[in-house]
This record gives sequence, C-alpha cells and structure tokens, in this order.
Amino acid sequence: MSKPKHRAPPVIKNKKLAMRYEVLEKFECGIMLCGTEVKSLRIGRASLDEAYGRVINHEIWVEGFHISTYEMGNVHNHAPIRRRKLLLHKSEIVKIEPRLKIKGLTLVPARVYFNDRGLVKMTIAVVKGKRIRDRREDLKQRDAKREMERAMRQRR
Repeated sequence: MSKPKHRAPPVIKNKKLAMRYEVLEKFECGIMLCGTEVKSLRIGRASLDEAYGRVINHEIWVEGFHISTYEMGNVHNHAPIRRRKLLLHKSEIVKIEPRLKIKGLTLVPARVYFNDRGLVKMTIAVVKGKRIRDRREDLKQRDAKREMERAMRQRR
C-alpha cells in the first residue's frame, strides 16, 4: 500500500505587493507564533494585505498581519491582529534598519509559507511606493506582453 499523499500547506501571498510597490530587496526570516496561529496558517486563514514591518529597539516586528482565530481552539486562542516578532540575523537587521530611515522606503511582508522542515517562514521586502503613472506604465507593458503572446499562439 502506498502512503496517503498530503496536501502541501498553503502559501499566503501579498497580492497587492507588485501593484503598489517596487521591490528593492528581499529577506527570508522566521516569525514567532503561538500554536493556534500555526494551525490557522496550515488551513490558509491569514491575510498580508494591510501588514507592514517596523524596527523597534533593533528588532523587526510585523504589524497588521491578520491570522484568523483557530476554530477548534479554546479560551487561550490568539488575537487575530497583534504585533509579531520576526527572527532575523543581526547582520540582516543592520542592513535593513538604515534603509527604513530613508524617506519613501518601507518594509512589507511578501509571503508566508512552510519550509521543508515544517517551520513557518516569511519573506519580507524593502520596497518603494509606486506612483500612479508607474502603475499605468506597468499595466500597459502587461497588456502589450499579453497581446504578443496571443499573436504568437494564433500563428502556430
């Protein structure tokens, strides 16, 4: 008999990241969670849409990261929106901290996933906000690329 195939845990992505921001640099980090938060993440009940990162006392924290309460939890269930500490090497924090002091740059979570060992990891990005004309230019380029692909498919 073969082993039952397990479904891969979901990957939670920040869908608005590419549209709103220009990504300058990415970092992978761990995140401190309680048990019911991990269980909620395993079933895909989280949102990164309003999340952002802050540096407090030379530590990086993520705020606005919504993880729904675990339905099978008890009285000691977690709060859906709370400040969560990110686990980074000191050298990475030293790289990130001065960049966030530059006007216009911010720290935004890009995605949350489970690695091969089953640990929760978060990819964070140092980003610069796009202007409306930049967004329009991106849409024009995307439409042009789509039209070229369509034309190539019709030629075959």
